[in-house]
Amino acid sequence: MNYSTTQAMTFILHTYNLISSKIRFMKLSTIFFDLDSSLYPANNALRSAIDGRIDLFMQKRLGLSQDQIPQLRESFAFNCDTILKGLQANFEVNQWDYLRFIYDLPLSDYLFPDPCLRDTLLNIPYRRWILSNADVDHIKRVLAALGINDCFEGIIDYWSLFPYCKPQKEAYQRALDISGMRDPRECVFLDNSPKNILTAKEGGFFTVLVSANGFKPTADLMIKDVHNLMQSLPSL
Repeated sequence: MNYSTTQAMTFILHTYNLISSKIRFMKLSTIFFDLDSSLYPANNALRSAIDGRIDLFMQKRLGLSQDQIPQLRESFAFNCDTILKGLQANFEVNQWDYLRFIYDLPLSDYLFPDPCLRDTLLNIPYRRWILSNADVDHIKRVLAALGINDCFEGIIDYWSLFPYCKPQKEAYQRALDISGMRDPRECVFLDNSPKNILTAKEGGFFTVLVSANGFKPTADLMIKDVHNLMQSLPSL
């Protein structure tokens, strides 16, 4: 083994020990869950259906052509935190109307009770909250469709966070205030968006990224599916 290889292995071992130490001595008490594409798989057709309703809103309510929509959506999502904020910055958009419109879908066509998910959630020894940019009506419908509507202490939705939203740092502070938490280091934040994860991590949360696309260095932990959460979380 040459010297450079030895250095590399020493660095990896040192990094692993630092991470292990952080996890071992962390005193976690509360976990905040994102909703869409986090509590159900990202490849579920519901996500595509919501995206389709957003496109339809932009077409019918704003008169945009189908050719304009993809580029605008991508720009708003990247530069304005959410598509809704981008739309409001550039068009006359009523947020009540927008949220009602994009979530007007028959959830029973996409989601079904998930007893395994229910068991996973109920066996997590932390306070459990929903933290989502969706509105409370959509959140409650999704939780009911999955059979997990009684698994959470509370719901923090679009209106609870307003005028902020994930990934704005103020949204995470609002979540702490609403849940009665003072120290983000006692909290886990789970989401499928690396952008949302990054801000939460910068704010002191222990972060879990739900992704099947490989390791993302922005998160403390990465899991492919929320059903694997119990095996991955630090123990109390």
